[in-house]
Amino acid sequence: MIPRICRLPGRGSCFLLGPRQTGKSTLVRSLLPARSWTVDLLQHDTFLRYSKDPAQFRLEAEEQVRAGHRTIFIDEIQKVPALLDEVHGLIERTGARFILTGSSARKIKRTGANLLAGRALMRRLHPLTLREVEDRFELDRTLRFGALPAVVTGSDEEARELLAAYAQTYLREEIQAEAVVRNLGGFGRFLDVAAAQCGDILNYTAVGRDASLGTRTVQEYYQILEDTLIGFRLDAWRRSPRARLVAHPRFYLFDTGVTNALNQRLTAGLDAATRGRLFEQWAVLECARMVDYLNVEVKLYYWRTNQGAEVDLLMERHGRLILALEIKAKKRVVSADLSGLRSFAEAHPRVPCVVLALVPEEYRVGDARVLPYRRFFQRFEQWL
Repeated sequence: MIPRICRLPGRGSCFLLGPRQTGKSTLVRSLLPARSWTVDLLQHDTFLRYSKDPAQFRLEAEEQVRAGHRTIFIDEIQKVPALLDEVHGLIERTGARFILTGSSARKIKRTGANLLAGRALMRRLHPLTLREVEDRFELDRTLRFGALPAVVTGSDEEARELLAAYAQTYLREEIQAEAVVRNLGGFGRFLDVAAAQCGDILNYTAVGRDASLGTRTVQEYYQILEDTLIGFRLDAWRRSPRARLVAHPRFYLFDTGVTNALNQRLTAGLDAATRGRLFEQWAVLECARMVDYLNVEVKLYYWRTNQGAEVDLLMERHGRLILALEIKAKKRVVSADLSGLRSFAEAHPRVPCVVLALVPEEYRVGDARVLPYRRFFQRFEQWL
């Protein structure tokens, strides 16, 4: 097992959320004490028993606690969100520790289920980071196949098969099976467009036109991707929080391999344009993962002026910009590549400007520091 950066609390109950195949069950099982009880809601008979009668879970759990199993692990809790009410009562009455994993917060929220009233901490598990993979990390392979644990440890053929199944079975079929969407054909067309435009500024009307869907439906589908942890919005930075609400975000899928699977590019080579887009996606995702794991109060944005000048990523802490990051899939970065960063620096001269690139060594271009991508992530904490 590859050691993970994500740390579960040593005491008390917690939720561990993350997309399918990120290794939630593997991580939890590696940390469970010998005297614990596991409930796997992906097992059909277990799912049926508790979905029909959630009170049955309470009776069985009470017996397990009496037998000395004071840690209870429930895998894929969103399958039967009604169990959360029983978990809440059990925590109150028995003091047992619950570890609850899930690949979607949508069904939990939409059913109004009990979220344990703050009695369980929240943690997120992402695909593998550069820091976790270390010497095993290969950039081009990661850009093609992503960083799901089974992909990283498997062969190229195994990676292609897993990702193709992920794109077809999970994203297109299981989401519909859980009654999240009813129009599977429309959702499939939407996924194709969303993957093709991964990292672009969102234009719901244009996406709807390309997918033959209404604008409101497109907005709902993007929300489904967020709720099921398949993607996230990167908001545009504005001085006014109110102005941010009306600015168009960018949207990134959670893994480059899943993006390529949806785009049917798992066997294709990486031309310059595709490599640039995937490198930007990977770097933005890597920053988001590290910010989450380090549990720092940092928010991520992108920056764009009305004249089209752009910076790929801004970091803000406590209302103050702390870093402007430009991402370039180039082995040599020159001044002509940094017009957006220069425009930003003119408006915000006190914010450090960094270029993350494929360069072998660090150097400066004007006021911007150009860093090898590995070095940037090795020193990630220093920028926060």
